[in-house]
Amino acid sequence: MTKLITAVLMTVPFLMLWGCGDKPAAKKPPEESTVKLADEYTSEKQIPSILENELTPEEKSAVLNEIMPPASPDEPTPEEKFLKLRKDADAGDPKAQNGLGVMYYTGEAISKDSSGKILNNDPVTAAAWFHRSAAQGYADAQFNLGLMYANGEGVAQDTAKAVELFRQAANQGNVDAQNNLGVMYYSGEGIPRDPVKAKEWFSKAAAQGNEDAKANLEAMK
Repeated sequence: MTKLITAVLMTVPFLMLWGCGDKPAAKKPPEESTVKLADEYTSEKQIPSILENELTPEEKSAVLNEIMPPASPDEPTPEEKFLKLRKDADAGDPKAQNGLGVMYYTGEAISKDSSGKILNNDPVTAAAWFHRSAAQGYADAQFNLGLMYANGEGVAQDTAKAVELFRQAANQGNVDAQNNLGVMYYSGEGIPRDPVKAKEWFSKAAAQGNEDAKANLEAMK
């Protein structure tokens, strides 16, 4: 039988749910109760210290232009975007909290570990922001946090929690959550296997035009 397809892109891009069992187990992250939201943001005007000591001013300028080309006057810089999101997120805006989580997950907002080393991305802080947004019922964050639990990124892997979060988002019409919930029902990950319910969720996602769900319905035939 054709392998079922999980959602690749979410409403806010860049997070992925890999096929069940396809991804190696992640190292267990710190307990959620110890998560401290990062205050760090490394400006796009900064470059790694190892280059600072080896490049001439002209070479540094060329590198910076390659890393971060000048922004359009009409568009906020990544730093401005971060600061605006952080302000709104601290004020409790669930959309901003979710957006900030995406920035930490993708590495657009750069944080550092306890030794000061710059991290490529920060899934622990991302998950913490997704938690805050999801707790307010924001569907995109529920879906994103479900992906984190399904993959064991930033939190301990827990497929049952992933299923519940996908369900919360799916009930609000999040099409990728509907497809992923169908996958979980079909595979029996985090919930007893139920092909009938899997088909129901695939059908709901397919009705909204989701191509993965359409392919999954075809694979079930």
